[in-house]
Amino acid sequence: MSPRLDGKVALVAAASKGLGRAVADAFAADGASLAICARGEPALSAARDQIQRIARSPVHAVAGDLATSDGIARIVRSTLDRFGRVDVLVTNAGGPPVGTFETLAWDAWQRAVELTLRSAVELTRAVLPGMRERRWGRVIHITSLAVKQPIDGLMLSTSIRSAVTGFSRVLANEAAADGVTVNTILPGFMNTERVVELNEATAAREGVPVEQIERRVRERIPVRRIGEPRELAALAAFLASEDASYITGQSIAVDGGWIQSLL
Repeated sequence: MSPRLDGKVALVAAASKGLGRAVADAFAADGASLAICARGEPALSAARDQIQRIARSPVHAVAGDLATSDGIARIVRSTLDRFGRVDVLVTNAGGPPVGTFETLAWDAWQRAVELTLRSAVELTRAVLPGMRERRWGRVIHITSLAVKQPIDGLMLSTSIRSAVTGFSRVLANEAAADGVTVNTILPGFMNTERVVELNEATAAREGVPVEQIERRVRERIPVRRIGEPRELAALAAFLASEDASYITGQSIAVDGGWIQSLL
């Protein structure tokens, strides 16, 4: 069987490490021509070189800040110059700072909007017309389990990623008849730097050792472990494929059963 993404071009944001890197690895292994972006050029270039070793198609890296209009424009322009189109878009961004309402001034909210919401909206705006014209496309936004089950201290992440979820759900209806699916993936507690940061912040707030927080987190996850980024990437690769053409407007958790709601 041919790899599921042969002949497709994918743009994966924040792909030098963590969840974005895992998605890029999965797409490359599945045959996609790949554009990856991140702010830090050295780490991004190293990621490109490592991914290219397993890739069946070219891997293109472009450094840029997704929190700025210039950064978004640079990333999209470079990708289109290299490949001519984008068939699959995965938006992803580092999590906003941890904090309670009283500790977060408006400028922190504004930065979170720029990085998390605006990057998702503007990257989508840049590539959606081409997807519609070709009558095939996949848009995948990586958000957080907090949009379904809020977590103490994640005021910004919960609020802004919920806005991304609303944007995605309405866009899914608007784009479906043109052969474009739009879905969100909700990562749970994964083996990433972000989860380490969250655990450390919780430990500091409660005045307890971080090991106690890590143990508490594992005990609350039904599978009794944190997830691996490759487990989320496997879902992203499926949603990007032709096999997922009838799945749109969905928010799918990869959380080991953490979310307790029925839907």
